[in-house]
Order: sequence, then C-alpha cells, then structure tokens
Amino acid sequence: MTRTTTLWSLLLLSAALSLGSCTKDATEQATGPEPEAKAASKLVFSSENAVRGELLVCFGEEAVAGIESSVMQVTRSGGVATRSGIADFDAVLGSIGVKALQRLFPVDERNEERTRAAGLHRWYVVEFDAAADLDKAALDMARIAEVSKVEFNQQLMHVHEGRVIPLAETGAAPQTRAAVGFNDPHLGKQWHYINTGDKSIYSKIKAGADVNCDEAWKLCTGDPRVIVAVVDNCVQWDHPDLAANMWTNTAELNGSEGRDDDSNGYADDIHGFNFVDNTTLTISTKGDAPDHGTHVAGTVAAVNNNGTGVAGIAGGSGKNDGVKIMSCQIFHDKDGGDVAMAAKAIKYAADNGAAIIQCSYGYPAGSVTSDAAYSSGASAEKQAIDYFIAKQNCAAVSGGLAIFAAGNDMTGMSSYPGAYRDYISVTAMSCDYTPAYYTNYGPGCNIAAPGGDAYQSYLENINTGASEVLSTVNGGKYGYMQGTSMACPHVSGVAALGLSYALQLGKTFTQNEFTTLLLTSVNDINQYCTGTKQYFTDKGSLATLDLSQYKKGMGTGYIDAYQVLMNVRGITCIPIPVGSQYTLNLQPYLGGGNLDLKITEISISAEDMDRLGISANPTIFANQIILKCTKPGSAVVRIKLLAGNGNNSGMNGMPITKEFAFIAREVHSQNGGWL
Repeated sequence: MTRTTTLWSLLLLSAALSLGSCTKDATEQATGPEPEAKAASKLVFSSENAVRGELLVCFGEEAVAGIESSVMQVTRSGGVATRSGIADFDAVLGSIGVKALQRLFPVDERNEERTRAAGLHRWYVVEFDAAADLDKAALDMARIAEVSKVEFNQQLMHVHEGRVIPLAETGAAPQTRAAVGFNDPHLGKQWHYINTGDKSIYSKIKAGADVNCDEAWKLCTGDPRVIVAVVDNCVQWDHPDLAANMWTNTAELNGSEGRDDDSNGYADDIHGFNFVDNTTLTISTKGDAPDHGTHVAGTVAAVNNNGTGVAGIAGGSGKNDGVKIMSCQIFHDKDGGDVAMAAKAIKYAADNGAAIIQCSYGYPAGSVTSDAAYSSGASAEKQAIDYFIAKQNCAAVSGGLAIFAAGNDMTGMSSYPGAYRDYISVTAMSCDYTPAYYTNYGPGCNIAAPGGDAYQSYLENINTGASEVLSTVNGGKYGYMQGTSMACPHVSGVAALGLSYALQLGKTFTQNEFTTLLLTSVNDINQYCTGTKQYFTDKGSLATLDLSQYKKGMGTGYIDAYQVLMNVRGITCIPIPVGSQYTLNLQPYLGGGNLDLKITEISISAEDMDRLGISANPTIFANQIILKCTKPGSAVVRIKLLAGNGNNSGMNGMPITKEFAFIAREVHSQNGGWL
C-alpha cells in the first residue's frame, strides 16, 4: 500500500542519530512494568464495542525513532513487522499472538514534517490474535514506560434510518421548477432545497421548510477550489450526476497502477481511498445502507443544470464549476467503521486538500457522554480531526470544518464525535418544520437541516418516500433516504457554497468566524416544537411523539443558504413574518441601534415583490417601514437614509444607501430575530 521512500529513510536516520545511544538503551533494555493504576490512566475508551484483536498505541517521542528503525528493517524488504525493539513491549506482543505492528498514519512525503509536528507519527496499530483478552492486552501494553496511550479501537455506527426507496417506485408529482432555471428533471421533488408547499408530498407540508437554495443559487452555485471529503461508504465516482464533480488525483490517474505516484502514502487513490480494505475505492452492494455515501455526496454536489437527475447544493451551474467530492471510504458492505479507519480517512482528507469533512457516523448512543470524556484521552481520531481543522486547504477560511450527524437514536443529546464543542452537529427536521421523529436533540446539537420523515407520506398512504430526501444512489440511479445523516450534507453543502461565494468575492474568514457565520445564518424552528406527531417503533407499533421536548434542543435554528451568502457578503439579514402587516424598526440593524439616521426611500424590484408576495409598495411612517409579505422568500432591498440632522436653512444630512436581505418566513420570534 505504501512504498519505502528516500525521505522516509532520511527521517529515520536523522531521528536515530539525534537520539544516539540513549535510544539504543531505551529500546533494547527492559525498563520494568509500571504500576497498574498508572497504566490504567493511559487507556483511552473501553473494550466495550471495540474491535477484537487490535489496539492503537501511542508511543513516547523518545522511543519512536528506535521503533521506526526496528520496523523499517523488516518492511524495507517487504516483510511485516511484529516487533518494536522495546524488550518489555515485545514480550507483550509475543504473549498475544502479534500479527503486525505498523504506523497508523502512512508516510505522506509532502506532509511528513507537519505530521510529526502534530505527533501523529507516534501512533501505531497492533494486530494480534482476536481470541486474546483485549483488556489484559491493553493493560499490559500500557504498563510499558515507553507507551503514552493505548486506545481501544471503537467500532462506529453508520447514522442512517431505514433503507433507500428507489425513485422509480415513487409517483409523487414534481413541485414547480426552481426560479433559478436549472434543468435537472427531478429538482422539483427535492423539497429540502426549495419547498413550495406541494401537498402531494404531505398534507401538512409548509412552504419554506428548506435550505433556501433558490435565491442562493442566483448568487453562487459552487467552486471547484472547494473540496468536501465524504467520510462514509464509497461514493460512486462514475455516477452520471456526480462524475464531473469528483475530486481527481491527477498524479494517480495518469500514473502506474499499484504505485504511489504522488508519494502520499496510498496507491491508486484516484478519487479517494478505501480505508476498510486498504485498497482502491470499492462500491458497496451489501449491508443496511450501501448507497449511503453516494446519497450524501449528491446532496452536497450532484451536478446541477446538466439535464440529468437531481441537483446538489454546491453542484455548480453545469459549467464544471461545482465543488469537488473526495470519497474517504470507512464502511464497505457489512464491514468497517472503526476509529482507526476514520482517523486515517480524516488525515488523508487534510493532506489532500479537503476544506470540509462530511461525517455521517458516530459512536453508539451513550458510549461517550461529555466533552471531557471525549477529549481527556486525546484519541487518535480527535488528534486527526484537530490536524484537519488546523490545516488551511481553502483560501477563504483559515482551517477545516468538521460536520457530523447528531444521530438517529431519539435521545436527548448528540452522539459523539459530533457533540464535541469544536465540531458541528446537525439535527434533522421534516418538510413541515417539525423535528424528524428519529433525530437526536439537546446538548451537543448545533444546527438543524432537512433530513426527511418517511412516516409523513407513509401514514397518508402516499407510500412513496416523497417526504424523505431525494439524491443520487449507486448504479447511476436516484432514491429517497432519511436521517440526520441526510441533514448533515445539507449543512456541508451550504458551507461549501458559502466558501465558494467567499472565494468569488475575495473574502477571507478565520475558521471560528466562518463557523459562527454558519451557525447564525438560520431560521427559527422552536415555534414548531409543539403538538405531536406519529411514527412507527422498531417493533412496528404506531406511537405518538411529544414535540415539545425538542424545543431549544435542535440547535440555533435551521440553516438558510441565502442567509449564509448574505452574511459572507456582509449584508444584514432581517426576518419578516408572512401573512400579516409588519412594521419594521430598522434601528436595531444599524450600528449600535440608536444612530441618527432617517429613512427616505426603500427600493425593491417588481420581481422581488412578487417573490415575497408584496402587492403594495412598502411605506415609510415614523422612520419605520410598513409592509406585508404573503409568501415565504428572500430578497435584497436597498434603503436610502440621511445620516445626521438638517435645518431650515438648507443644510441636510448626508445621503447614504445600505442593502439588507429580507427573509420572509411563516415563523417569527418575538424578539425580532430568528434565534
């Protein structure tokens, strides 16, 4: 999978020389076991739900050079290393039937210096007899002085809810075509992008319960300089609605088969890599959700305006201008999905240019319940994500964005890793603004997005899946799926669209600034967290869900792509309620809110008035704007003001013009904002 390189050899030689005879002593002499209590403090996570016959070991810096030398003596001739050169540690390896000892993160010549600076070169994978006592093996390894941490390799849960419903089996009528004019034939069925309130999907559907792509696409549709890594099943790289937007490693595409042509540690990684089997990308055909990665990728960046299938949030305009999808495969059929695979995939994404990792996986519910528990051990996965976040791979933002699904356990907290404070955790809403029946909520949840709700159409005998999320699936086809893992790529797609627009405008943000921008570009969902909804339990019985428990637990609100672009542009977004006359006091949106500014004129195009359902021109009274919107929508308005006072002698204030974005929705909070 990796090849021995000149740089790798030089690094080993340099490290060995710097340590000299001290390394020799440390790696050839037994130092004696450490006390059990101290050893136990080195353990990360527990053996529950861990992969058998495998442990992740982080060695102390002073011991690494000797280990590297010992391993290289075997691997340079094509062998498999089974000894570290540390006598006490090797004794443990011998007692558990060791099969292999290898570095967790393969050498990437281009990024090795950065890898070592982050300490990721210290992590090794130990493979041994699966029948060996995992807890004893971990504790025995942890008692070795040269060992800093021993991590149980946790298995990961694929965050999905139900199976794909093929589009061919559906019969719902398409919604009205998007105003932006894309010619994708099934865009009208993607209510989660543009929800016109089509009741053939669900009788209580609400127009505007979407991510507001229609207006956003008039400003930006994507940019190939933005790369989104889909950490999931394999993405079908040659899908007719994805192929043009797949990230391509040209060195491998034009190189020799079986050779690591770009020296990144992986051979033949043309559109990504299969970290389950350590080989080229492999389309899944078995298991609960073989189409999952392809479905997620389509939501982020299915090719737009190509006369084929569906649209993607940042899929471009049909002119090879969509964001790029990198496939980082950590699930295959019924196999895969563990921390080691995820950690390698995420570091790969960082080293190969991704600005966003789209992660629809998590730990089993309740296995990690606090940031302290997640971060205290500084697991290999967390260190890999930290490495990713610290890497600038897009000129518009200083670091990477880690976006996770909150989980489908119906529990009052996000699953980890997504719940961690430095990552974005996404909850799921339905086509009527209500929380999806399966979504996690509460602590650790940051933002909501459409994830679909199968039972809304099913319980009305529209057994079509139309109330779920429509996207690409394997075999060059299309289908409906639901879950927070369907909501998650909506946020990843909107984030990619926002970065694309920032590149278009020449804007730059810190990683924290852009994350803040995303989490505050939202509409309120709390007013829909009332009443009840029905769903079927795992046992097949009909149950009723109390929606009030989700109030203030879904995150800041549901994401709005148009607001993201307006905030990137620097235009203030103002919420306007739909259906009643509204008096807008502009002062809170101007500086400190008490500026000496007088409104003299409001300018809004006839097209935008029609879009918002405004039949009469807005009026100005007592320095406030009076208007009535009858349809959900978005529009930029220009307001002229006078800055400063005038007098009766012809002295007037200075005329200025400021743009605002009006966001008309049926929901409106009492405090004048959406949060």
